[in-house]
Amino acid sequence: MTAFDLTGRLAVVTGARRGIGRAMARALAGAGADVIGVSAALEEPGSEVEKDVVAAGRAFEAIRADFADPGAVRELGENLATRERPVDILVNNAGTIRRAPAAEHPDTDWESVLQVNLTAQFVLTRAVGAAMVARGQGKVIFTASLLSFQGGINVPGYTAAKHGIAGLTKALANEWAPHGVNVNALAPGYIATDNTQALQDDPARSRAILDRIPAGRWGQADDLAGATVFLASDAAAYVHGTVLPVDGGWLGR
Repeated sequence: MTAFDLTGRLAVVTGARRGIGRAMARALAGAGADVIGVSAALEEPGSEVEKDVVAAGRAFEAIRADFADPGAVRELGENLATRERPVDILVNNAGTIRRAPAAEHPDTDWESVLQVNLTAQFVLTRAVGAAMVARGQGKVIFTASLLSFQGGINVPGYTAAKHGIAGLTKALANEWAPHGVNVNALAPGYIATDNTQALQDDPARSRAILDRIPAGRWGQADDLAGATVFLASDAAAYVHGTVLPVDGGWLGR
């Protein structure tokens, strides 16, 4: 067994149906963890992420939960926090994005993004994290963003939420590190997923983005795999409150 071995641990991955969440679930299963996948539209059974996890020889459970619904988030938290088998790893990856210039950004878009990307993350983590603190161990990983550091264009709600995630990561780490719970975040760079499709389809924006990335390419969801396993594992036992960029060098440019 190595410090990166997750055999026997139970991981919850939100936003697991596709993209980064699916890649994170696949990586955790590959390292030995059983997985509970959560998504508003997750197939029960038969999802692609389930096939990934089962192919790795691990158990998978699907839970449907809409992070835009505060009641559903509270119910999910209570469900996960009170199970006989405790959650060892919580990956808060669920998210949404709305694009519109700030001067025209609708209240509904702002409120939806803040609910899904920040408020729901706190409510779920409060419930599951409290059980981890009581047990004296656990790993929490948030999906932050380059827009946890920068301002972006036409995404004020998303930027505000992702800045909030960076702050929440540090706030929870300050309180929970003494109790054996690691709270950290990953900040993906420009990853080729549905959330960035509009940028990929805009030749000028896509070219400008590629010109800024030292690695010279858009990231793939699987580029997050190693960092996810690291933060979920004993290898990161002394890592608390960090926001780790996986960005092809974007922030160093």
